[in-house]
Amino acid sequence: MDYDVVVVGAGPAGCLAAKYAAKNGAKTLIIEEHASIGSPVQCAGLLSTNAIRECEVVLDSGFHPITGAFVYAPSERMIRISGGGIKAYVVDRRIFDRKLAENAIRSGADILMRTRAVGIDIGMDTRGRGRQRILHVAIEGEADMIEADVVIGADGVPSRIARWAGLDTPDTVLSGAQVSTVYDFNDPEFVEIFPGSCAPGFFAWAIPYQGSARIGLAVRPGFGSGSGVAQESAWAHLKRLIAEHPVVSEKCNPGTSSIVLGGIPINVPRQTAADGLLIVGDAAGQVKPTSGGGMYPGAVCAKIAGKIAADAVMEGDTSVRRLSEYDKRWRSRIGRELAIGRRINGWMARLSDSEINRLIGVLDDDELLDLITRYGDMDHPSVVVRKLLMNRKSMGSFLKMVLMR
Repeated sequence: MDYDVVVVGAGPAGCLAAKYAAKNGAKTLIIEEHASIGSPVQCAGLLSTNAIRECEVVLDSGFHPITGAFVYAPSERMIRISGGGIKAYVVDRRIFDRKLAENAIRSGADILMRTRAVGIDIGMDTRGRGRQRILHVAIEGEADMIEADVVIGADGVPSRIARWAGLDTPDTVLSGAQVSTVYDFNDPEFVEIFPGSCAPGFFAWAIPYQGSARIGLAVRPGFGSGSGVAQESAWAHLKRLIAEHPVVSEKCNPGTSSIVLGGIPINVPRQTAADGLLIVGDAAGQVKPTSGGGMYPGAVCAKIAGKIAADAVMEGDTSVRRLSEYDKRWRSRIGRELAIGRRINGWMARLSDSEINRLIGVLDDDELLDLITRYGDMDHPSVVVRKLLMNRKSMGSFLKMVLMR
């Protein structure tokens, strides 16, 4: 088989990259190792309105609206943050991902299921204008080869495509766990967030979806008080959350189903392009460090990758010099926001329960909550953080917390 562009991975980033490669004239193939699109699920399914718009998916009745959040301090003190309207939707990722795959196919991309990439070779040098990639695959267990001018690695974390190409992969990866269950929500259009030692280095969540709940958390390896806690798996932390957390245990039905486990990269590699190769989405660490959400940044970057890959093929230049335009463009678009998000994440991850209690106490103020409502943005958290740091009520408290660490 011979294609201009081959995308490895039929998740949202892969399907959007393929769609834009095909739309821009490239003969495009998506390969997916699993038997069906959207499985296994490795996401909470909470997508901002910006993310859905960026994915170019039409809203339907299966999208559950979210208008705000309740944030619980370890002390059980709670603040209510209203979004002032619909800020996000909870979706069934199996259905959502299939819509993206269908859009890619309608744009001209082909797709091969049950096809696993097992290696990459570099083809002949074309006088400094790139090397064709030879992708070794197993199609339903049978060995085969696919020749491609550009391979786009959308194979998640850790990315084998990136490793085979000699590219760095994200070195900070959170461990996540989630279950579906029954939960007594304060408001069926509000998510509930639980920062603190219940989820060392990140936070826990309860997300409503059409009468049920997705209860989960992510943890940062090595974080937590005591060597035993620091080494515990996300699944162990989640079981403890459901059984022992003073709020969650009272509101959660102990019966669970649909266990989801996965990794969440929160930093980006130095380079996301090589001769005849690009990486996108989780494979490239294109994930919001403050929330762990990868749909919006992944979609933004995937569309850039697809177009640049197609343009490079049409120009006959798939060298790293040409394809590095992708690296420059996606970093120009969202790189600063991701960098600020990493700083916010790094600060929040190191707060003790008592410091989080104090922070929630500071934010439990009508003026500050109104500020968060007006300027809060799931995809651009730096805006509201900047506003809070400039506010006379919150600035002093935040500075004290930073300086005392």
